[in-house]
Parts: sequence; structure tokens; C-alpha cells
Amino acid sequence: MEYKPIRTRKIYEEVTDSLLNLIKTGRLKPGDKLDSVEQLAKNFDVSRSAVREALSGLRAMGLLEMKHGEGTYITHFDASNFLLPVAAALVMERDDVKELSQVRKILEVGAAGLAAISHSEEDLLPMEQALQAMRDANGEGELGEKADLEFHLAIANATHNQMLINLMGSVSDIMVEAMREARKLIFHSEKGHANLLKEHQLIFDAIKGKQFNEAQNCMFNHLVEVENIVFNFIQQKSPT
Repeated sequence: MEYKPIRTRKIYEEVTDSLLNLIKTGRLKPGDKLDSVEQLAKNFDVSRSAVREALSGLRAMGLLEMKHGEGTYITHFDASNFLLPVAAALVMERDDVKELSQVRKILEVGAAGLAAISHSEEDLLPMEQALQAMRDANGEGELGEKADLEFHLAIANATHNQMLINLMGSVSDIMVEAMREARKLIFHSEKGHANLLKEHQLIFDAIKGKQFNEAQNCMFNHLVEVENIVFNFIQQKSPT
């Protein structure tokens, strides 16, 4: 008998799924304004930080937009075409990891090249902040995962291609889950932490330098390294 590990869901994921369900069932329609963070926290009986995390994820998916001084609104993007539910972010098997790795290469290698030739100076700041957050996390689990994800999403945002941004947002939760165990191995030693930072720094430098081919090569090499770590980890876990 083969059993899958039980995964404890975070509060913000529950809030995200609830809001997604309201959007997908049409109870929240494009153009609708969301309640304030305080009111949503009261409605869901959760903390305001959990609501903010959920809203941040939905914005990354392209489902929400913030209008300064007005509030948060549902966008006109049809999420049903691309959206992968948060509930799908489970412990992944070899075939899942292989498929996710293929998707990441298709999306992120191209995104890195496009970001190199399409970014503005303002687009570089979120990448720099994410890099600094990765340094500050120094291997701390969720802090490092969040900073890593924000770096990759910042690259997608720097392409100014809304379809690509939405696609990246739709797989972001699964990316985090797939990398969680691998990051434990990466950060087991200071060398592993340094190598991961170096790979991200090379990607950033190539994008900042508007080097299309170099940005793509650095991203590809990074994803291959991640893939190898994940596959090695799965192989170690598999019964002999």
C-alpha cells in the first residue's frame, strides 16, 4: 500500500482558495471591488497578514489589481484558462517534477531573455530586493522560499507580457512546493546557499546588462541544477 504524506495547509492558502472559488463561480465578477483587508479578515475570521498573503498571490496570478487610493478590484483576465488551484500544490512525484521542470524551462528561460531586452530601470528594483531578502534569509525555510519565488516572478513582471505574467503566477504555488525539500538540501551547507545565490546573481546581472542570450543561458543552467537536486532527492527517498 502506498500512502501520500499529509500536508498541513496554511491559512492564507485557505483564503486564496475561497476567493478563487468566488471568482470562478462568478460571485466575484471582473470589475468588482473587494472588501478591505480588515473586513476580509473579519469575514474569514483570520489575521490580516493571511489576507494580505492571499491577495498578493492572486495579484501575481493576474486576478486582482490595486488602484491607488481606491482599493483592490477583480481583473478582466479569465483565470479558468490557466489557473492551477492552490490545492494542487501537493508533494510531487518524479513525473510531476519532470513536467514542472519542463514548464519552468519553457516559461522562465524565455522570460529571462525577454526581461533582458524589455525591462525598465524600475523593474530591476524588485529583483534586487528579492536577492537581498535571499541573502538575509540565509537558508531560513519560508523566508528563502518567498524571496526565491519573488525573484522569479519579478523577472516575469519585467517582460511586460501579461500572458506570461499570468502563467507564471498560476504555477507559483506548485513551484514553491516542488522546491521546498530541495531547498533543505541546498541550504544544508553554506556552500549550497552560496551557489544558489550566485546563480540568481548571474541571472540578474545578465538581465540588467540587457544580455539576451546570457540571461537565457544563466536561467537554463540554474533550472537544470535545481532539477538535478530535486531528482536526486526523489531518488534517495524512493525504496530500493
